[in-house]
Amino acid sequence: MPGGLILLSAVPVIAGAARLTELTGGATVTPDNARFVASPAPVLVHIVAASLFCLLGAFQFARRLRRRRPGWHRIAGRLLIPCGLAAALSGLWMTVFYPRPPADDVLLTPIRLGAGSAMACCIVLGVAAVRRRDIPRHQAWMARGYAIGLGAGTQVLTHLPWMLLAGPPSGHTRVLLVTAGWVINLAVAEWALRRRRTKPGRTAGELAEPSPAARAAARPQQPPAPATSLARTPTSGGSL
Repeated sequence: MPGGLILLSAVPVIAGAARLTELTGGATVTPDNARFVASPAPVLVHIVAASLFCLLGAFQFARRLRRRRPGWHRIAGRLLIPCGLAAALSGLWMTVFYPRPPADDVLLTPIRLGAGSAMACCIVLGVAAVRRRDIPRHQAWMARGYAIGLGAGTQVLTHLPWMLLAGPPSGHTRVLLVTAGWVINLAVAEWALRRRRTKPGRTAGELAEPSPAARAAARPQQPPAPATSLARTPTSGGSL
């Protein structure tokens, strides 16, 4: 799974790195980058935080790595949480304060605000769950937050066929393609969570696996063996 998630992150991470190089290298101002040049800090924070969140976060889904090195999962999580929150909050800032690009319909503004807010809420709920030692809920909320954060990768896939056939999308078409990226990711995340909770051949009542102590208590007790006397029983013929 980490390999696929890293590949999905590759295009937006590469595009972000190109934007980062452009802004830090004294780029020529164009209509495409004017809003970033005028206020570069939010987009720089967004690029760095989102790239770390997507690339490093992919390894949090490697079960074998979690089992072999549980310390790695905790250390990486302490870095991923602030990165995820920084990516979400900087995205919200850019949506509110940057001028809207000409190709973006006004409907994208509330959709982006909803996605950024949902991502931040998922991460906060994931942190709250792990503090309660509720690991299943922690994993579920963090998976949802990661799915939203990885939306830019899936949006490349939703845009690509349209761009090849009809050119760059705009208006309502772009709204649908951008929204589809987040919807697809969340749908896949929910499917994966349900699949992990309900495996084939298991009923809903079997999902909560009993602890070893509970299994031992439920095991039928063997009746004690009858005590045997070491004394000889006298014969019916009287005393010897």
